[in-house]
Amino acid sequence: MTCDVLVVGAGVSGLAAAYGLVQRGHDVLVVERQVHIGGNAVSSRFDGFLMEHGPSTMNAAVPEGLEFVGKLGLDASAIELGRNVRRRYLLDKGRLHGIATHPFGFLVSDYLSPGARLSIMTEILRARRTDGAEETIHDFVSRRFGAEFAEKVMDPLAAGLFCGDASQLSVTAVFPKLVEFERKFGSITRAVLAAKCGSQPGRRLFSWPEGMTTLPRHLAQLLNGRIRTCTAVKKLRAMASGFETETVSGRIRSKAVILAVQPHVAADLLVGVAPDAAAAAGDIAAPPLAVVYLGYETDQVAHPLDGLGYLSTNSTDRLITGAQFCSTMFTGRAPQGHVSISAYIGGSRRSEAARLPDGELVPQVESELGSVLGITGTPVVRKVCRWPLGLPQYTLGHKKRVAAITNAHQHVPGLYLTGNYIDGVSVANCLRAARDTTTNVSSYLRQTQQVAQHFLGSKAQ
Repeated sequence: MTCDVLVVGAGVSGLAAAYGLVQRGHDVLVVERQVHIGGNAVSSRFDGFLMEHGPSTMNAAVPEGLEFVGKLGLDASAIELGRNVRRRYLLDKGRLHGIATHPFGFLVSDYLSPGARLSIMTEILRARRTDGAEETIHDFVSRRFGAEFAEKVMDPLAAGLFCGDASQLSVTAVFPKLVEFERKFGSITRAVLAAKCGSQPGRRLFSWPEGMTTLPRHLAQLLNGRIRTCTAVKKLRAMASGFETETVSGRIRSKAVILAVQPHVAADLLVGVAPDAAAAAGDIAAPPLAVVYLGYETDQVAHPLDGLGYLSTNSTDRLITGAQFCSTMFTGRAPQGHVSISAYIGGSRRSEAARLPDGELVPQVESELGSVLGITGTPVVRKVCRWPLGLPQYTLGHKKRVAAITNAHQHVPGLYLTGNYIDGVSVANCLRAARDTTTNVSSYLRQTQQVAQHFLGSKAQ
């Protein structure tokens, strides 16, 4: 079989790239080794509850993602965060702290000590760093805002966004805007004031009535007949006029290939094709993650659940990195008179905990949530989802690794990679990276077509 572009991987990144290329008139085929499409964007509905196995929101603050959703016509059916999302919660030393979502929330809350709050207010007076050395999130934030803010706010945030450790993650890779703010304005505070940032960034999040699986399912419908599931790729070969890809069901020839797979899969496929990119992809860790979803009757839970959920500071006596109040975030996530909560375990902090058997994991999660949220009795539903390989970790040196990966086409023309390890782990970031990949691949195909036409024209003369 032949096609213009073979896309390996039918997650959001692969489907979005394939759709973009089809819209530009290219012949595209998508192969996926799993039975289902969508990657980790999986939503399950049962007994009136809806569980997100992976991502749970779209971020409207990423314009490319919002634009893509609009072009698909999915903006009309999108649902906004529930009105009861009023506070952000952080768990420290067994106590849950509710902090207002307005810009001065941390300054008026007793969550941080007076000294830490003073350190935040005086950030504008600190000199910028000019040596350009890469820093971890923890080191950068400690330098700008103080160690307490780093440990009690940014460490939990890094765990919530990446299931990672702020002392290992690169601030340049994870929060490039913070680095740019310091470079350009000399102060994060000064930059925020200049930008006049909105007071409630959390309300930029949205989803759909049937969850995040709506996006890949819609893309799959638009790509009808162009997706082959249960089709694992065994080997990739670069040829003089493109690529030959060996799959479990036969060989496919294409002018270009997009690898939209997890970094460890990309590393295996690239070993004999693009060694530098293979080594870089292989260096990206993705520690395991477990999601424990619990449903309760409303009167079983003493806490008002008036937020997105809570994040926890790094503590060896806590199993849960963070939890989402699913039924508060969006309507239709639990039946009338019930609430639902998702707890996240594992990642860089407690990777071994994600491997605990259900018989050990679930009771510990129930006990921990019970003590934090004032829950009595047993849940009416329990579900566990496990990701043996979770979110990619943007550790120090990640930008260099990504450069080696995304520049693979310079050494092997027609070879492109995209995914959640390129430019952010959120769905919106994946859509942005897929859009860029679509543009690059389409440009490459046009150039090769022009060269071929020129050659044939010269030969005819």
